[in-house]
Amino acid sequence: MRDLGRLDYRAAWDVQLATHAAVAEGRLAPTLLLVEHPPVITFGKKGGREHLLADPAALAAQGFSLYDIERGGDVTYHGPGQLVGYPILPVGRAVRSYLRNLEAVMVAVLAEYGIPSVGSPGYAGVWVGDEKVVAIGVAIKRNVSFHGFAMNVATDLSHFSYIVPCGIRDKGVTSLSALLGRPVTLEEVKPRLVRAFCETFGYTPVPFVPSDPTPETEASL
Repeated sequence: MRDLGRLDYRAAWDVQLATHAAVAEGRLAPTLLLVEHPPVITFGKKGGREHLLADPAALAAQGFSLYDIERGGDVTYHGPGQLVGYPILPVGRAVRSYLRNLEAVMVAVLAEYGIPSVGSPGYAGVWVGDEKVVAIGVAIKRNVSFHGFAMNVATDLSHFSYIVPCGIRDKGVTSLSALLGRPVTLEEVKPRLVRAFCETFGYTPVPFVPSDPTPETEASL
């Protein structure tokens, strides 16, 4: 388990790729990376540039980064107040089961706050009514997962107005703070998420490992 804190998307992507290589080669145990990003918009394998509603130069002037990446799905936003997780796990070909387990983790976390939610195979992610509170987009390479999920905890929801989130025009987005009507911090949510993740995937929780650009050989989950 590694908590990267707040980290630029490109730097976190590099950590992901290095960690993925180490897990795939057996040099590192399965690892969950947790991170918070500065404002960034990413485009998945489906593309999604047509779902960008703002001028890229104007976004860059506001401090946004834009990246085309190898995860599944369309366009999405990451930013402050959003808890992003990159599980780097051997999943083989059981991709659907893996996605359902990720959704189950998020549903369990929200249930701890008294919020009923559902995963949706038709609209990947976790939903409260017609509003998405967790986006999910993964990639599998060498039978090992990377990329993952983004839970809106205290996210500035106005930033989603720059895109059509995940290319879905008739649905909305929400956050844990908005649903509860009070501020919620990432530090409050992390232990709940880690516990639910370990229970769902069958790992024994260990303390967070501080960020280090080079993966260690010790077990992380």
